[in-house]
Amino acid sequence: MSTFSDIKTAIEDFKQNKFLIVMDDENRENEGDLIIAAENLTSLQMAFIVRYSSGYICAPLTNKRADELDLPLLTDFEYKGSGDSKATPYTISVDFKEGSTTGISASDRTLTVKKLADDVNVTQPEEFIKPGHIVPLRANDKGVLARRGHTEAAVDLCRLAGLKEVGVIGELVKEDDGEMMRLKECQDFATKHDIKIITVEALAKYIEENGYTS
Repeated sequence: MSTFSDIKTAIEDFKQNKFLIVMDDENRENEGDLIIAAENLTSLQMAFIVRYSSGYICAPLTNKRADELDLPLLTDFEYKGSGDSKATPYTISVDFKEGSTTGISASDRTLTVKKLADDVNVTQPEEFIKPGHIVPLRANDKGVLARRGHTEAAVDLCRLAGLKEVGVIGELVKEDDGEMMRLKECQDFATKHDIKIITVEALAKYIEENGYTS
């Protein structure tokens, strides 16, 4: 039995507001990230991702949305050569202003990522406190076809699922020593929690062959 799920099946889970574990290349970070769409995230799901990651929760989004909310890159990030870079395209961290308390609770962080995804009703940079407890990441406009990163995988999965193109990601860590989970640990975790695993490379191949249709 294969470790990895086929992409079409994984997209169906993603549409149903389920987590996926996405592995990148062993020569890149060789890490597994929990990824889910921001649009319909629940506080319980946020608590889950906080518990099993380092607690450093990021929200990949499009450059268009980041520009709208005035979320500039924190560094001079460059997509070098083929467009792939191991550097992470961090923007300034945020909390949603109205309805948040300290910003750190699962409910507050859930509110923030859902508002990042709400491009109809939330359009003003002033609606967010900066810095905060959620870290938006700017995805390459060409997605995983240009950069094989978890950031782009999250946004591409949202697009393939027909959801707002803002994801929520956290890097899986081992409970005993806090070190990063590698493939074997991610596989065991996926089995325990009934979560499908895919790779960034397989996602890129799917998009190359099918475009952004599921």
